[in-house]
Amino acid sequence: MQIKDCFFLGKIVKKYSFKGEVLVKLDTDNPSQFINLESVFISLRNNLIPFFVEDCRLHKSQLLRIKFEDVDTEEDADAILKSDLYLPMSFLPELDEDQFYFHEIKGFTVIDANFGKVGVITNVNSAGAQDVFEIDHNGTEVLIPVADDFITKIDKKQKQILVNTPIGLIDLYLEV
Repeated sequence: MQIKDCFFLGKIVKKYSFKGEVLVKLDTDNPSQFINLESVFISLRNNLIPFFVEDCRLHKSQLLRIKFEDVDTEEDADAILKSDLYLPMSFLPELDEDQFYFHEIKGFTVIDANFGKVGVITNVNSAGAQDVFEIDHNGTEVLIPVADDFITKIDKKQKQILVNTPIGLIDLYLEV
């Protein structure tokens, strides 16, 4: 299995117990949809290694507490700490037409109701408190928050996202 055939599920962020359990921060709004995992791929030394799940449950509603088979000690957990978890694309739940996964909108054109064509989405940055579209506007990066209040339409067939941002937001990035 290769990373290009998978989606990023989350990251092992912390050890939980002396028995090898770990806490995983998932890249989803709905962590409970993944509590019945049987296995995952963990990225170790640039390889995806399958790990089988012995036990999995929600922890404080936003994390998964996972016990993997053959990860039985703190030292075993240390070996996989900070590693990324992946699942095959076929495990992604179907979304409604007005919903999207971040990986599927790269390359979409963003069109603003006030500004017009903003540019092409190069990435969705989830590092901060608010997810933002990173958009290439003729070589200049424009950031627009991924917010339901701004997104007016998603056209997957035309690969377009129509937004209605506050007047002047896009201009902030383009003025010298």
